Amino acid sequence: MALEFELGFGNGKQKITVPDGNVLAVLEQNQVETGLTGEAEVRRAMAEPIGTARLRDIVRPGEKIAIVTSDMTRPMPTYKVMPAILEELGAAGVRDEDVTLYFALGSHRRQSDEERRHLAGDEAWERIRCIDGDISDCVHLGVTSRGTPVDIVRGVAQADRRICLGNIEYHYFAGYSGGAKAIMPGVSTRDAIQSNHSRMVENTSRAGLLQGNNVREDIEEAAAMCGVDFILNVVLDEHKEIIKAVAGDVVEAHRAGCAFLDTLYLKEIPRRADIVVVSQGGAPKDLNLYQTQKALDNAKHAVRRGGIIILVGSCREGFGEKTFESWMVSAPDAHSMIDRIKVDFQLGGHKAAAIAMVLEDADIYLVSELDDERVRKAFMKPASSAQKALDEAFERLGADASVIIMPYGGSTLPRAAE
Repeated sequence: MALEFELGFGNGKQKITVPDGNVLAVLEQNQVETGLTGEAEVRRAMAEPIGTARLRDIVRPGEKIAIVTSDMTRPMPTYKVMPAILEELGAAGVRDEDVTLYFALGSHRRQSDEERRHLAGDEAWERIRCIDGDISDCVHLGVTSRGTPVDIVRGVAQADRRICLGNIEYHYFAGYSGGAKAIMPGVSTRDAIQSNHSRMVENTSRAGLLQGNNVREDIEEAAAMCGVDFILNVVLDEHKEIIKAVAGDVVEAHRAGCAFLDTLYLKEIPRRADIVVVSQGGAPKDLNLYQTQKALDNAKHAVRRGGIIILVGSCREGFGEKTFESWMVSAPDAHSMIDRIKVDFQLGGHKAAAIAMVLEDADIYLVSELDDERVRKAFMKPASSAQKALDEAFERLGADASVIIMPYGGSTLPRAAE
């Protein structure tokens, strides 16, 4: 008996058929009891903040309010939460003209008006200013105890109040996304991001770890120097619907969201598999290889040494970052990128090194829209479809090879019993 699976690929799907006896596990979200969902859950969280007063009791009329949210490379449904945010601000007497929504670009490209409007939603777009954070105009607020410069987009740094939005999922070296990450790296300079992210090579810099994670602790120290008055973070299910929201203190509320995420997406597996088939879940998470890499980094926890990871992602915008692409296609071999990152940390190069670290233990087949030759230069094997990649993996590793399927690889974090 064969089982059929669908994996997100851009705005479409890739289908694979796997013999029933070969399937070791399918890593989808755990079944958890949820109460309210969507905008109703957002309003509940806003009314029951963790570690702070309600937002309407924090802000004052006449204050300049900076709201920081994710850009188009993240699945954060800003348009679904902004009505509740604006309602709270209005209840406090804050005028629309005193509110600015900043999109946290970090090191990503600038966005078009159409993209910003789509992210913000029509109500926010028509009522308040919605702009990309401009990291060429920043305010220096000091240096963290770990040596990271705290240089924050001027409008955010000089606002009277800062509200941070985001979605919480696993992050391969900051532990989890969300919380203070809206500030660092969201509205921080490239030098600041580079200093913080250089700690990715440390043993404590890994998905699912907060305490003792130097990257996460540096992020939160930087945010504390800037000041965050309130956060609203959400957890999304496999269909990108809000099933949990947390609001309030930048650390306390974030931790509550992370604890919920673990009940949803931390996946215990009996052992590592010979073959792992993994997808980011489709658009917008697989827009480029820079973003698709997140699924790969979670998949590495599910594959045995000497196994094969089949990475499924459209990557229709190519590599997605110039330094990342340069490192990938110019390196003499994959291991050289690991050696290089230890002595010459560069933002963008860090993701190339992360891919190289996976290649130390497993081969990677890439199913994408990238040109085959570019894929080969990046030390991965191109495949025209997920099924063809799987068939070839079986040919190499044997008909009895075990398979783990990860349809939402950027979200699910495997943890092997061994």
